Amino acid sequence: MAAFSAANAQTITTQANYIPEMWSDEIIGAFKANLVLANLVTKIMHNGKKGDTVHIPSQARGSASVKAAGNNAVTLITDTAGVVDIAINKHFEYSRLIEDMAEVQALDSYRKFYTDDAGFALAKQVDTDLHNLGEGLQSGATTDDTYAAAVIGSDGATTFLDASTGNAAAISDAGLRKVIQTLDDADVPLSERYLIIPPVEKKSLMGLSRFTEQAFVGEGGPSNTIRNGYLGDVYGVPIYVSTNVDSITCDDTSTVVKSCLLLHRSALGYVEQMGIRSQNQYMQEYLSDLFTADTIYGVGELRNDAGMAIIVPS
Repeated sequence: MAAFSAANAQTITTQANYIPEMWSDEIIGAFKANLVLANLVTKIMHNGKKGDTVHIPSQARGSASVKAAGNNAVTLITDTAGVVDIAINKHFEYSRLIEDMAEVQALDSYRKFYTDDAGFALAKQVDTDLHNLGEGLQSGATTDDTYAAAVIGSDGATTFLDASTGNAAAISDAGLRKVIQTLDDADVPLSERYLIIPPVEKKSLMGLSRFTEQAFVGEGGPSNTIRNGYLGDVYGVPIYVSTNVDSITCDDTSTVVKSCLLLHRSALGYVEQMGIRSQNQYMQEYLSDLFTADTIYGVGELRNDAGMAIIVPS
């Protein structure tokens, strides 16, 4: 009688053609970037209106005058208003061509993913264009991506230099107080200011007791910063974390630094002429369905002194 051997068992290899494969109806997409800036700037709705430029009047503040006693006329203030123009010159689209065979055989969930992905891709483009405007704040140049008017985070006063590996530095308590003072000195309103930082700076700030001690954040119980990691307001300025902040490559071509933005809502403007729309068209010549989402908008700087860029390491 032949010896019994487990080597003769039917395994998943020998039974491979009997084992069915199953596909989940769920789709795993790449993680999305945190997009926050479009909600923190001045948004001008221009939907359904004609034209390619929005003109925004810019009026200087007037000064009070002493009223001379007696029969003396009041002092008239004369000032010619300026204008800030935002060109509506950005038209971005997201398109996919889906062949009939793929349409018939693929799981229906791909449609939901493409629609969601289109909205995110277009929103990210708007967010990116707004972040790029940060280079022009405080009268910075906007043609060479050097952020010549930006400061470094350690003291909030030293000008950023991109020579060699650059001089970017993490935001310190003193640095944050200094950039806040810069906006204060320009009479920027205290309300509706925001600080947008990359995740690396969240890590740095969470290491400073000033940003996590209960006496400072004024939170107790489950809302305490130490327990949930939410930075909250610092010196009255809400902090937002974004993975889509602007990146700057230093002159050594390998060192990449990040641009944080401290700004008032009035610093930047976003004009939406056509919100994100989705369209489908059947194309018989390709036996395919064309899905396209697009948007038309413009962005621009409204108040040069109402914000500033702070450069930190990546």
